[in-house]
Amino acid sequence: FFFFLMIRRPPRSTLDRSSAASDVYKRQVSTQSTWEEMGRLYVDYLDSGRIYVCTQCRIHISDRSELISRNFHGRHGKAYLMNKVINTYLGPVEEKMLMTGLHRVCDLFCCNCDTLLGWKYEEAYEESEKYKEGKFIIERATVIKTTKN
Repeated sequence: FFFFLMIRRPPRSTLDRSSAASDVYKRQVSTQSTWEEMGRLYVDYLDSGRIYVCTQCRIHISDRSELISRNFHGRHGKAYLMNKVINTYLGPVEEKMLMTGLHRVCDLFCCNCDTLLGWKYEEAYEESEKYKEGKFIIERATVIKTTKN
């Protein structure tokens, strides 16, 4: 019998041995229940023709049909507003002052390579921004549009 044990490494941003970094990693690990079971990475694949994939590891992130708007800006430039994403996990909820006001958001990471892809809107305090709640911002610099062969 062969027995393989897959151990998930901490995100690149927490590779130093400081206690603050390990505390951040512990908080992130607690949010990863939907895509990792018993140390084994669970990955979804999309069957549609046009998909967005992570620039670092090429894992599927979202389908073109989930795109709501291209007219958003992220930390590093242009971004997409998406209805649904896959193969990702969320960081802790934080209140952030964004260009459109105060929001409660979670950072969004690739489940395979831990790349910061964008964020999820958990709550918008202004009535005109409520439509964003539960939606995802994916920075264009972190994904590639591709077609399935």
